[in-house]
Amino acid sequence: MSILVTGGAGYIGSHTVWDLVDNGESVVVLDNLATGFRWAIAPEAKLVEGDIGDQALVDRIIRDEKVEAIIHFAGSVVVPDSVADPLGYYLNNTVKSRALIESAVRGGVKAFIFSSTAAVYGMAETMPVDERAATAPISPYGRSKLMTETMLADTAAAHPLSYVVLRYFNVAGADPKGRVGQSTRGATHLIKVAAETALGKRSEIEVFGTDYPTPDGTGVRDYIHVTDLARAHVAALDYLRRGGGSLTANCGYGRGYSVLEVLDSVQRVSGKRLNIRFGPRRPGDPAAIVAEASLIRRQFDWKPERDDLDGIVRSALAWEEQLDRRNQRDND
Repeated sequence: MSILVTGGAGYIGSHTVWDLVDNGESVVVLDNLATGFRWAIAPEAKLVEGDIGDQALVDRIIRDEKVEAIIHFAGSVVVPDSVADPLGYYLNNTVKSRALIESAVRGGVKAFIFSSTAAVYGMAETMPVDERAATAPISPYGRSKLMTETMLADTAAAHPLSYVVLRYFNVAGADPKGRVGQSTRGATHLIKVAAETALGKRSEIEVFGTDYPTPDGTGVRDYIHVTDLARAHVAALDYLRRGGGSLTANCGYGRGYSVLEVLDSVQRVSGKRLNIRFGPRRPGDPAAIVAEASLIRRQFDWKPERDDLDGIVRSALAWEEQLDRRNQRDND
């Protein structure tokens, strides 16, 4: 039996594939490599290059690889891009997820873990926000993910499929063993961009919005180390294998940092002064979003191991330096 990981060549997906392989799992990755990297996949995993919307391909993988569970990462993830291209996001994140879920049901897959987002909460009225809070996304990205959550819930009510929805807060950092990290060119993740700026890969970093109702006027987010997040997926798989019922859980640490606090951390850890430019707010960005994350700890016996902002930044900076060396080797 094997685990199918869609988008397993991407940032979070590749970390999860490594964690699954480290735990002795048989893993098949389905990725079109539009934004992922072949080299990021653990060599023990099997890569099938293709699209999750290709139902004939997915059906064949589920049958031939004896897939028992699907961990679904594939999709588009940039909030401002979703505002500019909503139909593209509804296609990649919703329509193709529907096709994948249908193939899972048809192939008899019993467990499904879905990569969702805190963006489904929109402008949360209380903080920290727990899973019972109203879902009112303010971007097509958040709405596209929430639609998939709804499809999963309705499908599980009608078929023998159990699921875990993991709502990510802000993911950052890199594998402590240096095997993989955030490698997408032009990435918009704050810590990634700040690390690139500290190392001279970018001339400046822009802060989007300084007039939010937060202590220093900049957006506040809950940052989670990607290694802890990968472990949450493995824990979710174990939970479903033990017969756990379908549930939705936040993935965060329960502590928020403002944009300026993050930039201070990057400057402190790197020893470099950043060239910071201040600009207007971006559409679709809430002022603050911080997780109430006791449910995942209670249900999965999951406990963060890297809950330290400076530590997250340090791992991101180390990965940027390693990525430079990799790119140099590839270009030689």
